[in-house]
Amino acid sequence: MTTYNQLAGLRVNYLGSDPTLNTGNEGQVWYNSTTGTLRSLVQLKSWSAGSNMTTARRALGGAGTQTAGLGFGGFTTVNTNATEEYSGYTWANGGNLGTARRLLGGAGIQTAGLAFGGYISDTSNATEEYDGSAWAGGGNLGTARHALAGAGTQTVGLAFGGINAGGVSNATEEYNGSAWTAGGNLNTGRENLAGCGIQTAGLAFGGATTVVVGNTEEYDGSAWTAGGSLNTARQGIAGAGLQTAGLAFGGTLPGVTTATEEYDGSAWTASTSLATARSYLAGCGTRAAALAFGGTTGSNTAATEEFNSTIFSPATGAWASGGNMGTARSSLEGAGTQTAGLGFGGIVATTLQSATEEYDGSAWTAGGSLTTARRDFSGTGTQTAGLAFGGTITTGTSNTNATEEYNGSTWGPGGNLSTARRGLSGAGIQTATVGFGGETTVVVTNTEEYDGSVWTAGGNLGTARANLSGAGTQTAGLGFGGYTPSPARVLTEEYDGSAWTAGGSLNTGKYALAGAGLQTAALAFGGFSTSTLNGTEQYDGTSWTSAPLMATARLYLAGCGTQTVALGFGGATPSVTAATEEWSGPQTTATASTLTTS
Repeated sequence: MTTYNQLAGLRVNYLGSDPTLNTGNEGQVWYNSTTGTLRSLVQLKSWSAGSNMTTARRALGGAGTQTAGLGFGGFTTVNTNATEEYSGYTWANGGNLGTARRLLGGAGIQTAGLAFGGYISDTSNATEEYDGSAWAGGGNLGTARHALAGAGTQTVGLAFGGINAGGVSNATEEYNGSAWTAGGNLNTGRENLAGCGIQTAGLAFGGATTVVVGNTEEYDGSAWTAGGSLNTARQGIAGAGLQTAGLAFGGTLPGVTTATEEYDGSAWTASTSLATARSYLAGCGTRAAALAFGGTTGSNTAATEEFNSTIFSPATGAWASGGNMGTARSSLEGAGTQTAGLGFGGIVATTLQSATEEYDGSAWTAGGSLTTARRDFSGTGTQTAGLAFGGTITTGTSNTNATEEYNGSTWGPGGNLSTARRGLSGAGIQTATVGFGGETTVVVTNTEEYDGSVWTAGGNLGTARANLSGAGTQTAGLGFGGYTPSPARVLTEEYDGSAWTAGGSLNTGKYALAGAGLQTAALAFGGFSTSTLNGTEQYDGTSWTSAPLMATARLYLAGCGTQTVALGFGGATPSVTAATEEWSGPQTTATASTLTTS
């Protein structure tokens, strides 16, 4: 038998615990003698859809982070002064710039932003400072210009490049929170370039002289030196990150591009592409967690995308694309397995859904419709023996206690819940289900057990909550996440068939998430949190551990399956989606005798 040593010229390390998960260990293979698993380390990178901006525009400025972004100025059909703030989920209007303009530079964070230069009716030297609610005047640039780039913070900022009446500029200026002073000039003057980093370690890349260029330069606080060139020369580009960990995305070649590249301090390498090709967009964040927004595809766009780069071991699993649902929707429910899944109900815009779809491991086909269209309900069971109960049966808050049973082709009535409610969760099979939590006019702790014909009271949850998720069985159930009047989104509780007890908390609190698996081997994914809408976590009966992100960030989605073979589908991004993803979980264990160890 060929060994790893013969294939790779190396022996497999025999370790008592996993090494630190970072890029320095990427590609390594080792045997964990404690868990009895053969493991390796890879990096998962992806762009996923975020919420659209309120105002579609191009040539805007950007600042902040992926979960606290800032977009300002730009061009619609005229210059705009609109400012928007990103929460990691949605954009909300902020205070307007004092001066509407396009092709401006930006730096700083959401609560301490900096806007400078740009084009009004002519090139501007104006600077404005943002405090999280309003813009106020700052010190003027020494050199008026537009189509420039920026880096740094509100009190330690950097402006470089651009164009003015004299042509493309190589001027660099440093900001101290009140005034700009001259810094070392760029070696290559250019416009429509991008930048990132800090004042004493800046990065400039791309842009145009008289032609589009891929030049990269690094700033040390006094002078610029040449770095590795972009693989794809372009202007109207955006960037994020640091001088030694930069990200470049979008732009025009002259045609708009989806190209994304990562910088390691010396060279650029191609990365996963944007979903929407565009130029004159804005960006912010880090190389591992960036945000791209606005720009033009040929016409102005409000599209937002989130870039995430995660180091993980394949033993923790990965998501892959599955076949799209026939009907995009949110607040739906699911049951069954990855190769025999069931999706039903939900809402599209203001229309409640009764549609049922069946998944065969690659494609969805229509099944029999629910008798009662509904959303924010719960579902359990299998593809040929499903259960739907509770929820809302109007676009308002008219709750139902109706239960329906699916036989693989049609839905029929079951016994009613004792308490009509929405936003509840459940676990089990059609003839042995536990339903828990939810909301009547208030969030409740109610638990009920179904025997295939009637519901009876079970032990109450320790904490009232709604829009939580569940996994497991009627006698070994799991409830996790959700919201309460005072949010406690990290909470997990375990059910033994009569009472709930506290389990290990989620690492990231969330609600409107999906779940799969058993009480001692569960999977939680998607849902609303303050950091990400595509997070995945695995439960071992004691604690939750983070796992690779879903490709499509969403909430109010559905799920089914097991911890190792699960399905996530539908939901809101915030627009409804038909996207389906298949989860492949931990790898099978190996024994030390099959390995050559060092």
